[in-house]
Amino acid sequence: MNVRRVAGTNGWLWIVQAFRLVRKKPLGWLAIHLLLLVMIVGMLQIPVIGAYALCLLTPVFLGGLMTAATDIEAGRNLPLNAIFRGFHYRLASLVTIGGVYLVGQVLISGTMLAVGGPEFRQTVQTFVAGGDPASISPEAASHIMSAMLVGMALMVPLMMAMCFAPALVMLDELSGWRAMQWSLRASLANLLPLTLYSMASSALLMIALIPRGAGLVLWLPLMGMSLFTSYRDVFANQADRPGNSTK
Repeated sequence: MNVRRVAGTNGWLWIVQAFRLVRKKPLGWLAIHLLLLVMIVGMLQIPVIGAYALCLLTPVFLGGLMTAATDIEAGRNLPLNAIFRGFHYRLASLVTIGGVYLVGQVLISGTMLAVGGPEFRQTVQTFVAGGDPASISPEAASHIMSAMLVGMALMVPLMMAMCFAPALVMLDELSGWRAMQWSLRASLANLLPLTLYSMASSALLMIALIPRGAGLVLWLPLMGMSLFTSYRDVFANQADRPGNSTK
């Protein structure tokens, strides 16, 4: 594996390149993401286990999206069932990634509760119950801020280990553990473009939410494709393969 350290501005170029690829098969790519959205909403309706199952299976769905992105780039037909390819190919490795993500989320949540103390738990319950945020005391706000900062510090490396992992499993045939290691290494080597990418995608999300969230129909497919374009740019061995031109 070869990891490239790319320019900071490439964080925005990943989104631009993603848009160009989406335009090749806009209806097919949109249909796949709408199907994914329906499945996500459906899984979240399942009591207790729905959210856990979604954590486990998210890398499986993303792995299918990465293969679908290669189909688009190569000009091949885009079948709707492409999103399920991860269930038929390298499922164990993809579920391993999901398992690590799930355990990481649980541990981070537990750490935040421990740092925030009773005030943090009470505030979370207040928000869930639809309470008034103005009722939070300054002391509770201090505990909440500490818990949030700790949670962010722990979440960032977890997300770094996740971001390129599904693509590395599906397109480079790495094991789940190896894919996460390489994803973390690549993310640490490209902090500046990843920061710009995160800022740009967040700004686009805010714009997408303005018309009552209608823009999410376009934002989700664009972000899905940008996971592929960022992977292709950072991992030189994939970027240099025939049919994967960055132009």
